[in-house]
Amino acid sequence: MEQSVERWEVSVEELWEKFDSLNRDEGIAAMRDLADACPAGDGRAAFELAGMYDSMGFESEAGTEYEQALKLGLDKARHAQLAVQYGSTLRNLGRLDEAIAVLSAAPTHESTGSAPRVVLALALHSAGRKDEALRVAIEAQIETLPRYQRSMRNYAAALTAPAPSADSTTR
Repeated sequence: MEQSVERWEVSVEELWEKFDSLNRDEGIAAMRDLADACPAGDGRAAFELAGMYDSMGFESEAGTEYEQALKLGLDKARHAQLAVQYGSTLRNLGRLDEAIAVLSAAPTHESTGSAPRVVLALALHSAGRKDEALRVAIEAQIETLPRYQRSMRNYAAALTAPAPSADSTTR
């Protein structure tokens, strides 16, 4: 009997709820079974399997599934979540330029809040781009500040502003 997409979604949610009680093999096998049974034709099954691989420490396998999910297409919420998760995975794999590209292009969605920018800051930091990383991290938090937004925006911008040239200081 084929299950509905709604029932499949509930099954996935239930599996994630018991994540902490699963060992690596159990988690991967259970999500693989769910992915195989997914009645939807989009990338949600690959996305969920990627997330399980990722959470269980199999970053390379996760990357393959994230790519498949992107190829098949995702709704806006999952696409935004994938950018965070895949960007983090690419960072962990040392593929920093790819991580930065994925995170820089991450769609905004309420389900991820400022997470794409926070993970982008981590990727920039890993790439040795410390001032950019700090700027992105500060800017990711500006909207949450009840005060001092203008000051923080200016301080953040100053981190990556070009230094005055010698010519401009001697005139």
